[in-house]
Amino acid sequence: MAERQEQLVRTLYREFKVPLLRNVRQLTGGDQQWAEDVVQETVVRAWRNASRLQREPHSLWAWLMTVARRIVIDDRRQRGHRPQEVVADGFDAEPPPVPDGSEPTLSAMVVLEALRGMAAHHREVLAHVYLCDRSANETAATLGIPAGTVKSRMHYGLRQLRAALEERDEDREGGPG
Repeated sequence: MAERQEQLVRTLYREFKVPLLRNVRQLTGGDQQWAEDVVQETVVRAWRNASRLQREPHSLWAWLMTVARRIVIDDRRQRGHRPQEVVADGFDAEPPPVPDGSEPTLSAMVVLEALRGMAAHHREVLAHVYLCDRSANETAATLGIPAGTVKSRMHYGLRQLRAALEERDEDREGGPG
């Protein structure tokens, strides 16, 4: 019995593999790999049902195409119920980088450190204007100083802040250019 089943599989591959693959490729929309998988599964099912198959070529062909068509339909239904598979370019492909959110925190720490090193009246004006989002006139009214003084302190405070940050970058990079 086992030899008869093996003989059937050899005959199926020899006589029907090429036309079956061609027809199944059309059913799979030209997907060669999927078509090959369907043909292989079709032949496995023929092997499992060898005792029930009729041996006439026309009957075998009709049975093979029916089974292949049902496999494709089942595959399509199954693909509709699960997410699309994504294949990586290679096994060693690295996953996409995930932002860790540490950069804004580090930047804030660097700016805070630079602010601590400047004069209190400059730091106060910068905090009102940039952190509290107030205009120069609103800051002047809140602090009880002229708007021109707020603008002057803002100008010199930003210069100090820029210089402190540039100095820090030079220290980190090993000195000036």
